[in-house]
Amino acid sequence: MADRLYIVVPCYNEQEVLQETARRLGDKLDALVRQGLAAPDSRVLFVDDGSRDKTWACIRALHEKDARFSGLKLSRNQGHQNALLAGLGVAAERAGLSISMDADLQDDIDAVDAMLARYREGCDIVYGVRSSRGSDTFFKRMSAQGFYRFMAFLGVNIVYNHADYRLMSRRALEGLARFEEANLFLRGIVPLIGYKTAVVEYERGERFAGESKYPLKKMLSFALNGITSFSIRPIRLITLAGFLIFLASLAFAVYSVVLKLLGHTVQGWSTLMVSIWLLGGLQLLALGIIGEYIGKIYGETKRRPRYLTDELLDKKEDGTNQ
Repeated sequence: MADRLYIVVPCYNEQEVLQETARRLGDKLDALVRQGLAAPDSRVLFVDDGSRDKTWACIRALHEKDARFSGLKLSRNQGHQNALLAGLGVAAERAGLSISMDADLQDDIDAVDAMLARYREGCDIVYGVRSSRGSDTFFKRMSAQGFYRFMAFLGVNIVYNHADYRLMSRRALEGLARFEEANLFLRGIVPLIGYKTAVVEYERGERFAGESKYPLKKMLSFALNGITSFSIRPIRLITLAGFLIFLASLAFAVYSVVLKLLGHTVQGWSTLMVSIWLLGGLQLLALGIIGEYIGKIYGETKRRPRYLTDELLDKKEDGTNQ
């Protein structure tokens, strides 16, 4: 018998695409049930991350019309990663497996079939990986590739060209729940769970409607969070830079003494100014990087909840609550 599937879809101000997203996911869910790949009581769970438009009203209307569409409303905007984690938490309690994807319809829904095939072969985690970045702008393509390469250089184990389109079994979801850090970067946490994994490639499409919820500022913040959450190599690079500067200063000191003994005098104003600005800049950079890590420690020690749930809409076919 097929396992119960929850398709978890985080939403933030997605009223323009929600109806079309629900239609396509509903059709896909019907096809999966007919093929025996998903249980008849499988669901699409929309997670409203404190939207300011009519996203929650749309989710409620979908749920009242069709019990296959469930809804989870967070108390306020908690960020994409926390919203996704909240939805996965519900799926861990009520389903045998989950598939997470964005609401903008850029992820290829038909890749779900291949993911489920890998799941039936015994994989607990199946990553949806983009086969190319041809649809991206030059800047986004170069910045994304640079991010993945930089993360690899720092020793962070993440799947190249993978976002948050993935399948996770109940066992993997239960493993994810044991990671309690407040600074979430699921692309780095999920590979730490282990178990048998697989990759399914797909072609990412254009956004159906609306605007991207990840402008440059959020992308940079997300990247910084990922780097500082999974690697201390930036601090080690600071230590290395300090050691190299110390060696250079010793060499320059020896050079200055030799010139003095030979009777040569050097004014050195430009060299002095360049050295002061260089060392001052390196010190401020080092303090900033160390401050990022201290800030993360500060946030973790507070043990504040990562999200609060306002309302959950998840009924059985007969209209009773689960």
